[in-house]
Amino acid sequence: MSDRLAGKVAIITGGAAGIGLGIAQCYVREGAKVVVTDINDENSSDILAQLGSNAIFIKHDVSKEEEWDRVLADTIEKFGRLDILVNNAGVGGSGGAIEDLPLENWNWILNVNLTSNFLGLKAGINAMKKYSESKGSIINISSVAGLVGLPFGVDYSATKGGTRLLTHAAAVQLARRGLEIRVNSVHPGWIDTAIIPDDHRQQILPTIPVGHMGVPQDIGEICVYLGSDESKFATGAEFVVDGGQRA
Repeated sequence: MSDRLAGKVAIITGGAAGIGLGIAQCYVREGAKVVVTDINDENSSDILAQLGSNAIFIKHDVSKEEEWDRVLADTIEKFGRLDILVNNAGVGGSGGAIEDLPLENWNWILNVNLTSNFLGLKAGINAMKKYSESKGSIINISSVAGLVGLPFGVDYSATKGGTRLLTHAAAVQLARRGLEIRVNSVHPGWIDTAIIPDDHRQQILPTIPVGHMGVPQDIGEICVYLGSDESKFATGAEFVVDGGQRA
């Protein structure tokens, strides 16, 4: 441990597995106090046993504003401040033809992948203004599918592209208002998690120049940088971690 995040308090959504858990592991290693949230709390005791005493778990539906209010209240009660918010929670697309996509499915993925990031920004900024001297770092986990269209994930690409521009606009607005709250997006390529359908894996591998998928900790490490003071001049930026796929 090098204590790059020592003294900082972070909320990481969608932290029960995959990329979110990888980020949480890196944050705890670097000395942060971490609030892991997820709608799935079945393995919460195992997660906390793994992360140690500097972490707590809160069940959280990121698409509901009142649940954001509760998570922020619990975070402040436990740790007294908020320095970092990682908007990571998300779901995959339907994989179907756009003309066959039910409006109900569209609204669901929009709420989980994009509206939740707006709600997180709103709650996180207010908490940072009130409890953290109007300073902090907000990291939105987008995707390479937010930079180029994913043909078998039209709805997913739309939400991740929306997250990208929400990040840009929020970052510029905060900076121009004189608030030291940075907002950046991270764009993972193919990371080896359960969100990738098994029948797509063999088609995906040849598209990755380095020859293999990434692991959740690969995203965790860039999030350590963005959460730390090392990245104090980075805001409104896109950080692509994709094994060279878009090079």
